[in-house]
Amino acid sequence: MNETASQLQRFIYSHHLFSGIRRAAGTLLPVTILGGLFGWYATGLVATFGALCVAFIDQPGPHEHRGREMLGGTLLSTLTVAITSLASNYPLLLWIAVIGQCFAYSMLSVYGKRGGQIGFACLLLMTVTMHEALSANEVWMHTLTSFGGGLFYTVFSYSLSRAMNLREKEQALSVALFATSDYVAQRANMYSLDLDLDESYRKLITCQSNMTDKQQAARDMVLRGLSGKIRPDQPKRIMLWNLFVDTIDILDTLVATRTDYSLLRSKLGDSDILIFMRDALYKMSVDLDRIALAVSRERAASPRNSVKAELRAIEFEIDQMARNGYSQREPDVYNLCIEILRRLRHSANLVQRMIVSTDLNKKSEPIQPTVLDQSLSQFLSREKYRPGMITSNLRLDSPICRYALRVTLAAATAMTVWTLIPALAPQGYWILLTVLIIMKPGFALTRQRNGWRLFGTLIGCVVALGALYSTDNNTWLFVAMVASTIIGGSLLQLNYMMASVFNTNAVLLAFHFVDPTATTIITDRALDTLIGSVISFACSYFLPWWEAQFMPSLARAAINANREYLRAGLHYVETLQKNKNDPQNSDIQRADVAWRLARKNVYVALGNFAEAFYRMMLEPRARQWHVIEFNNLMIQAHMLASQINAVTHALTISPQSNPIVKDHLAQIIPHLQAGHSTPLAPLPASIVDGSLPNFAYPMTQLQKTIANIDAEFAVIHSHIQPTPSGSPT
Repeated sequence: MNETASQLQRFIYSHHLFSGIRRAAGTLLPVTILGGLFGWYATGLVATFGALCVAFIDQPGPHEHRGREMLGGTLLSTLTVAITSLASNYPLLLWIAVIGQCFAYSMLSVYGKRGGQIGFACLLLMTVTMHEALSANEVWMHTLTSFGGGLFYTVFSYSLSRAMNLREKEQALSVALFATSDYVAQRANMYSLDLDLDESYRKLITCQSNMTDKQQAARDMVLRGLSGKIRPDQPKRIMLWNLFVDTIDILDTLVATRTDYSLLRSKLGDSDILIFMRDALYKMSVDLDRIALAVSRERAASPRNSVKAELRAIEFEIDQMARNGYSQREPDVYNLCIEILRRLRHSANLVQRMIVSTDLNKKSEPIQPTVLDQSLSQFLSREKYRPGMITSNLRLDSPICRYALRVTLAAATAMTVWTLIPALAPQGYWILLTVLIIMKPGFALTRQRNGWRLFGTLIGCVVALGALYSTDNNTWLFVAMVASTIIGGSLLQLNYMMASVFNTNAVLLAFHFVDPTATTIITDRALDTLIGSVISFACSYFLPWWEAQFMPSLARAAINANREYLRAGLHYVETLQKNKNDPQNSDIQRADVAWRLARKNVYVALGNFAEAFYRMMLEPRARQWHVIEFNNLMIQAHMLASQINAVTHALTISPQSNPIVKDHLAQIIPHLQAGHSTPLAPLPASIVDGSLPNFAYPMTQLQKTIANIDAEFAVIHSHIQPTPSGSPT
């Protein structure tokens, strides 16, 4: 019950609901104004469809990016309406226009998620435009009206976004905090003996991938606009900055812990110390959840948890280890427990400081300088829309080109079906719309979307049928339509099936207002969706691009990112030691930023690897390739990042320069290279024999992890690589 309430509160105060309300208002205002005030309902609907197209592009993010994307989408959608309208009276031309646009707009997926959204929005507008043939005189008025609707939504959304700038930053930060809370809770599960360690690792990697994505979104929102120092009379901006800095610090603190969970479980399974470590992290995750909710509600968080008891219990257990001689018998375990205690204590202090930061009545100063200089700007996402990215993918071995061809085939099949079956012609555009919604670049995503869309539409039809038969009060039906529009738009990024339920209900109620005499509209929509789902499922097997084909390159990318992370860490250590008498030296600052940027790139690479692996697991078993090896590689790459972080941190705090450790790490760098052929050099004797006690354990673990990675890659490379068609060569 508490979990349900927490998820409900997250949704109510999230930017998802805020965005849903903004999109619903922006799309319904044109038809409300033009129809309600002037009686131009048909014109209002055209403008609303133009606004709806842009609303699909309007996703949470920096308003500068959204403004450019919405304006570009408005111009591109206007071109789409003009082309489709001009061809609407000529069946052959309409076929050519639809097929050509399906391929062209599907190719926009080369620009990533945003490009795919722009392409889908234009295809959506193409589909509703081809519903009715237009005369030559109507074409340009229809096009201008659609352009006006899109332009209205762009101005409306951008203006509202500018006015709610700080509020949007708060919501983005709260989402990142919620994701961080989930990650900390999953790290707590790593200490639970009741849970399988490998499964817990997989869930941890998934949580880290989600957290990395959400923190990047928050970074893009919070850092943008920091062209100067935050003034003391800007408490909200100070709060946002401080919370963001502490959130990243917590992540760095936890990841830097060189935790060998299997060692802890095997050596301390009968001790209560693991329970205390787990409970401390659970309590911190609950506090982070409360902080996130407080930020989203614009309230001060109240401290309700304290980890003092757990920390003291851990201290007592460690003291008992020292008294009983355990520190001499198992020095690695003992030192690891001390390090975990330090990290937990530091994280707990950060959480308490974050709680204080949410209280705007308490004056506070920015934790770090807040000027967005060139170094910090490297952490921001950059949108790249180069035409060459499309032309370079116009080849059969490109997954995006194959996806565009699949969409084109599915669209052609849908048009053929309603051409051969005249009874389907009046609602054929809905079949095409279903196909365009379901088809995704990956097979697993298409199959998932197919099921969600089908079941969501059928449930939405039942809901709409119940609403229409339960009341004939148009006011209540209109309220239900608006509410469904808001909720459906809000859930698109969270729960696609439920979004389909509410969107279907909203569309069917809208059709009821357009034509109250239509009696078969609900059954028609259900039948159209079923036909579209069948077509999408069949066409998903045409020129498929299986996730297994990406896995080797993504695994190598994760290892290469770790290599650059190690290189940046060593450079930071060298710079720090070279300028130890001048801690404010600019070289140190640049090296520190480069190290942090390399760490962020590691998280991104690991997230891409994990997401592709889990998508592969949703594909047919015959198309899953080296599941065990890639699963192990995913876990080992994750452990490698933590170990590199731990060793680098140990070097930064060490009073000596430790040339033996640094020399061996420098030898590891070329080894973490795709296609390396030289065996990894053994650890120097001075590290193995305990002459460097602070480095014996982390360096041994690092060496072991790299050996495991080599073993997994050896198995993968010894087998035949898959071809683009998915068959061995």
